[in-house]
Amino acid sequence: MQPIRFVLVRTSHPGNIGSAARAIRTMGYTRLVLVAPHKYPHAEATAMAAGADDVLGGIVVVPTLVEAIADCRLVLGCTARRRGVSLPEITPRAAAAQTHEAAATGEVAIVFGNERTGLENEELMRCHAAVHIPTDPSYSSLNLAQAVQVLAYELRLAQLESQPPAVLGAKADPAATVEQMEYFFGHLFQTLNDIDFHKGRSPVTIEQRLRKLFLHANLDQREVRILRGIFDDAQRMARMAKERS
Repeated sequence: MQPIRFVLVRTSHPGNIGSAARAIRTMGYTRLVLVAPHKYPHAEATAMAAGADDVLGGIVVVPTLVEAIADCRLVLGCTARRRGVSLPEITPRAAAAQTHEAAATGEVAIVFGNERTGLENEELMRCHAAVHIPTDPSYSSLNLAQAVQVLAYELRLAQLESQPPAVLGAKADPAATVEQMEYFFGHLFQTLNDIDFHKGRSPVTIEQRLRKLFLHANLDQREVRILRGIFDDAQRMARMAKERS
């Protein structure tokens, strides 16, 4: 089970519950907890979830925020306004980083308040930090599902960025060795001579640029074999052309 949950407190409109479910599901999260919702279950929530049935099916409904976060080691409360509660205020990006760090060893909750009033001071006091989405001060109107989407997106981004690059771009064949690349370059440069590519010009500059190009490409051993096969055919065609002439 994912150690990250989204908690909606005193949600007024059931459609927002469905939209929030859709928002977290698109980012790969499925745990949604409702604290004293005004109307749930409700057909509008199902409709607005747009097929996020695994999220709706796993929703937990509890009467108080304390029960929703009792087993969490980190609780972050999302609020649009500064309150009379002294809490560290962080951005969604910083919240995502803290969440993934804490989730490695325990449960984490991201808490959202009522659509009209947000989180009350008593609810914010249960949180370790307040998350503020830096909207335009002249028009800061975000609905509940939009705020949930922003946080879910930042969590998703932090998760993807934490993966080693090799996971996303790993090659099935081992990388070519220095020795194999030197044979490759010797074959390439000889092929260019055989097909009269340089036409009397100095080959130094083009050879340097080709060396830089192929080293940057980080060829694997299979790719080297394929390219050397092409060079063999080019050399064979060059010999045939010379014989005919």
